[in-house]
Amino acid sequence: MIKKTLWIGIALTVLGLLSAPSARADEWNRETKITFSHPVDVAGHVLVAGTYLFKIADVNDRHIVQISSADGKTIIATVMTIPDYRLMPTNDTVITFREVPKGSPEAVRAWFYPGRTLGEEFVYPKQRAIELARASKVPVPALAVDAVDAAALRTAPIVAVTPDEKEVPVTAVIQTTPVDTTTVARTEARLSRNDAADRNVPAQLPKTASTLPIFITVGIAAVGLALGLRAFVKRPATVSVR
Repeated sequence: MIKKTLWIGIALTVLGLLSAPSARADEWNRETKITFSHPVDVAGHVLVAGTYLFKIADVNDRHIVQISSADGKTIIATVMTIPDYRLMPTNDTVITFREVPKGSPEAVRAWFYPGRTLGEEFVYPKQRAIELARASKVPVPALAVDAVDAAALRTAPIVAVTPDEKEVPVTAVIQTTPVDTTTVARTEARLSRNDAADRNVPAQLPKTASTLPIFITVGIAAVGLALGLRAFVKRPATVSVR
């Protein structure tokens, strides 16, 4: 009985060791099959409706995403991304889109792997980024120079294109670092306390339109009093006749 249990344990351990590398690889490169029901633009590459394989091809300071056919045999595009963050992860793959000019294919903004708050925001060629920034009224990350392969992408400078077609540093207009949820919670709590304190402050009494009526009333009363005293003083005294 003991030997049987021991062999079962060894078998399960070997099975776990064989399956672990595959699981770690999927987590590292975030290999994901994504199906689009209509044409989409991903970093300047238009994908027709169908299923594609997305995965991280390289991880450095910036991420490089490789897009392949569903079976992974044909590389369709290699594109650059920058980090994108969200507060809460989901159990499913999330794809977000940008607003686009009328008649233009939908443009993919970011890709989030299940269970992760870190996503990949796609970097577009500069001219396409200008069109998207103008249509969406928000800055769009762009390649400052043309780059066609992974080696060129690693060194290609990235800027952000604003809706008025200006090039600015990415970090100046796009959140590229994790959101500090503790700081956010503290700020919200402080604002809530300030709001409560404001509600407890007595409202200030409204000012009267003018103090002139008060002065007029007091003046009339003073004149009346003065006239009364004058009349009293000038009235002849009563003489008693004996």
